[in-house]
Amino acid sequence: MEIKKKQPENLAEKKQTNEISGQKDNSKIEKGSFAKMSQRFFRSRIGNALIPRLRELRFSLYLMSKSATSIAGLVIIGILVIVAAFPSIFAPPYNPLNPFQMPFDPTKGDPPGAPIPPGTDGYIFGTGEYGADIYYGIIWGAQISMVFSIEIIAISIAIGLVLGLLAGYKGGAIDEIVMRLTDVFLSVPSLVLVMAIAAVLGRNLESTKLALIMVWWSGYTRVIRGQVLSIRENAYVDAARAAGASETRIMFRHILPNSWAPMIVQATMDMGSVVLVMAGLSYLGLGAEDGTTEWGKMIQEGQNYFIAGDWWMVLFPGLAILFFVLAFNLVGDGLRDILDPKMRR
Repeated sequence: MEIKKKQPENLAEKKQTNEISGQKDNSKIEKGSFAKMSQRFFRSRIGNALIPRLRELRFSLYLMSKSATSIAGLVIIGILVIVAAFPSIFAPPYNPLNPFQMPFDPTKGDPPGAPIPPGTDGYIFGTGEYGADIYYGIIWGAQISMVFSIEIIAISIAIGLVLGLLAGYKGGAIDEIVMRLTDVFLSVPSLVLVMAIAAVLGRNLESTKLALIMVWWSGYTRVIRGQVLSIRENAYVDAARAAGASETRIMFRHILPNSWAPMIVQATMDMGSVVLVMAGLSYLGLGAEDGTTEWGKMIQEGQNYFIAGDWWMVLFPGLAILFFVLAFNLVGDGLRDILDPKMRR
């Protein structure tokens, strides 16, 4: 009798355990199915958006790898970026408060303060006036050139992007005002206009940067406006407009991504042009102050000694400018060939 009484209890316990295990299994199935559904959703949305872009990027890198000049430009840019990002590794700062100040040792040379040839007394590239270390100036000058070029190009692109989008998409009075203002800046030679602005603002690198920004934005405005005028008439823009998309979404989501190519090429080549103009202003006495590790200023300080036979004071800063400009021009040519649909196929 006791055994018969225990059987129903065992059956009831089995039912409870089965129900509990069934609930756990159902929760696991629900969690598993939800995870699979979410993964499929994100894979379908993100994958459909990224796969074509990744395929184009892979094809672009393949085309870039076939160009020896582009690879050479990328290698030089990589070296310049490393030197500009970590200059203290290659040349410890002479003055930690102002590492861009040239180190001087007027006791060196014969007579004291005279330039020393390369490889003498531990000076790799020799010395300049009053014992200025040319190697130190080349290393820390790379950071000045790289940072200033990036800042000037980035701010100029931002200004030209907004003005070019508004002028090209809106048209009418906005287009007339923006383009007439752009024509004023483009009608005057850029170097002359930069010299005039820099002379008014003062003799320092910050004034030079501001003067270059005030001049450089006009070229990007014209490029972006021309691209927007041709793209805004496409069918997908009309479809987005008919679907009720706002003008801001149409401009930044549908028009801008298809207008990047010419601006990227121009910005890459302008990196070298900015360094050339900045060096020219410093050479003319309108850029960096005396004793600054700026390549143009170093050439200006060594021009008189170059005639006397001290060639290293001009040669090494000149080679630095040459390789900087050459590298970005080579990469810009490669990007133009890649981003041009007619030349990449």
